[in-house]
Amino acid sequence: MTARVLIIAGSDSGGGAGIQADIKTVTMLGGHAMTAITAITAQNTFGVQGVHPVPTAMVLAQIDSVAFDIGVDAVKIGMIGSAETAAAVAARLTQPDLAQAAVVFDPVMVATSGSVLADAATIDAFRALLNRAMVATPNLPELEALGGEDAVLAHGCSLLIKGGHAEGETVVDRLLETGEGEVARWEAPRIDTRHSHGTGCTLASAIATGLAQGMPLEPAIARARDFVRLSLLDAPGLGSGHGPMGQQFVRNDGLFTGPALNQITLPTSDYAASVAFYKQMGLTQIVDSADNGYARFEATNGVTLSIHVGDGVAGGATTYLESGALDAWVAYLARRGVRFEQMPQDESWGWREARLTDPAGNRLCLYQAGEYRRYPPWRA
Repeated sequence: MTARVLIIAGSDSGGGAGIQADIKTVTMLGGHAMTAITAITAQNTFGVQGVHPVPTAMVLAQIDSVAFDIGVDAVKIGMIGSAETAAAVAARLTQPDLAQAAVVFDPVMVATSGSVLADAATIDAFRALLNRAMVATPNLPELEALGGEDAVLAHGCSLLIKGGHAEGETVVDRLLETGEGEVARWEAPRIDTRHSHGTGCTLASAIATGLAQGMPLEPAIARARDFVRLSLLDAPGLGSGHGPMGQQFVRNDGLFTGPALNQITLPTSDYAASVAFYKQMGLTQIVDSADNGYARFEATNGVTLSIHVGDGVAGGATTYLESGALDAWVAYLARRGVRFEQMPQDESWGWREARLTDPAGNRLCLYQAGEYRRYPPWRA
């Protein structure tokens, strides 16, 4: 069953944080995102120019609507809007229809740009949400405003302390449990970018999606951290201030359990010829290690293909590269001298295929399958 994630947070008109970042994150990780918007903001990469809180009754009405019809497996709470809304949401989450949902509370107080998003009364009301949360995910300034580690753990929730605001080239995130102290930590090199708007929202929503999918807390956090880091690396570079991340560009990066075919290595004897061939195929070269006879290429959907001199005997497997415009692609390549053993033709299994070999003798199939790749009529 698709994991159902209810996001209770504010709207970011610039699309970098808040509801917009949450929806992108939940969707990319395979969940179904539902929303209860607590505030409407006018903001961009420079900051927040205006905030309009949504009345508490309307926030509750949104929660009631989706809980009654669709159901909720996990809840992510971000910008809450007001002290009244914080108290009302905390009480609503204890009612029977939501009592079993895992709650991830990201105590949003200040935007990446420095704009204040929660007043003192609202921060004080966060205690009620901490009582209901499974895990809280404050950054270091937010943790200080909440009274520190012991104050948060006293509410009985787990505490993920994010280290992004600390100094140093290594970012350390720590998971603490009541009565146990630190139970897990993650360390990774800092990604130097100004396009980091929405990191906290993205992390909390990714954790909530994992919990909704039945993952234990620690693996859910680990996957969420990977997703955040990939989103930072994939940031599209929009805006002149703190730009949005690139959740929509995260592809085939070990974010799902079970086997996922996203890399193949083919043997070759002629490095230069194979590199030129796969560039001509339209793949982007991302590793060029000629001294080691190794190159790696990336397709538009994130799948990678490598060639390696001397790595086995060529010709033993077939690599499949898909295109939604097969005939035009093959015609383009043929005009540039690529020799095909089979021009595009319809096959009995519903695919349209063209076949050729690379300079090392490895077989390639260029194909167009559409929904028939994953959903053929005879799918089990």
